[in-house]
Amino acid sequence: MRGAQRPWLVLLPLWLAACATAPLPRTPAPAAAASAVRPPHAAMAVPSSVTASVTAPAPVADDVWRRLRDSFAMQGCDASPAVLDWAQRYTRHPQSFEERMRAALPRLVYVQASAARHGVAGEFALLPWVESHYRPAPAPRPKRPAGIWQIMPATAGSMGLRVNRAYDGRLDLAASTEGVMRLLHRYHQRYDDWKLVDHAYNAGESAMRQRRADADSGTREHLAKLLAIACVVREPARFHVTLPTLPAGQQLVEVPLDHSMQLARAARHAGMSTAALTELNAGFRNGMLDTRYASHLLLPESRAEQFRVAVAKLAAAAGAHTGELGNGPRRTVSPAPTLATMGGVPTRSRDDLAKDSPAPAPHTEDHR
Repeated sequence: MRGAQRPWLVLLPLWLAACATAPLPRTPAPAAAASAVRPPHAAMAVPSSVTASVTAPAPVADDVWRRLRDSFAMQGCDASPAVLDWAQRYTRHPQSFEERMRAALPRLVYVQASAARHGVAGEFALLPWVESHYRPAPAPRPKRPAGIWQIMPATAGSMGLRVNRAYDGRLDLAASTEGVMRLLHRYHQRYDDWKLVDHAYNAGESAMRQRRADADSGTREHLAKLLAIACVVREPARFHVTLPTLPAGQQLVEVPLDHSMQLARAARHAGMSTAALTELNAGFRNGMLDTRYASHLLLPESRAEQFRVAVAKLAAAAGAHTGELGNGPRRTVSPAPTLATMGGVPTRSRDDLAKDSPAPAPHTEDHR
């Protein structure tokens, strides 16, 4: 056996040398492994033909909820047992909850954008859920609260909101939201605590001066309700509900009005039912969009351009005068404004409205 092995001993060095110099076959790395070692911020090359066809994506509906969660500033679901209790009450019937939230969503998105502009904690964009489920309800009788914010007449006066037979600023989503956000911002400057801001909104400043450190049971419950609906927004799966998405074109925008006109005529210009337009512009109480009280109209974004074009055509046909559109004053139509929006929500200033309104007086009573 040893003699037969000697030729192999001679060839062994040559065979080892060949193995050392010959290239080994290369096995391609699995795709998963390759991606795992890619630097986390490495840029990927995109063919120019693909880049040319890519446009900026429209805001995703989920961004509404993400923006809202990111703007929350108070404690979450575990703030107190009462918070979880109210969150469970709100979602006891998931389908009913989702339907109500879907109906409220255009107004909620509008309010959230206003809160962001004023630097108000995101939880307060959900305050109308606690007050009215975002329904612009009129007061059942004089000296009672009204609107999505449930504002008392005296409080409306301190905010600069007009209330009369022709117009109720508490029912005007744009005007009332602006007034409330200014009030909440002022409260936070004074108290530097968002929980105390909610106490002040619910109980009034005079009550806050008397019992700032120990809110009564009603005020504590009001805060628990606010934190509860914020809790559901934070963790919808925990309560077996799905937060709705806002269909494209349904975000609300403000269209400036240069003249008064009947609500029914405005609805025809926008391609909407009179009832639908009236609900969005509930502040106008006698069927007339009266620019003496408010110079804006709220419309779904998908209807705003149609309205603008219809009014411009009528104005041109009438010789640049709009007297036949309503009973308001005749004015020359100015160039159509651009509907500036932030995430589908308008960002126009209200300086003109502030000029016509009295300076806000100290808020000294329960807003309700």
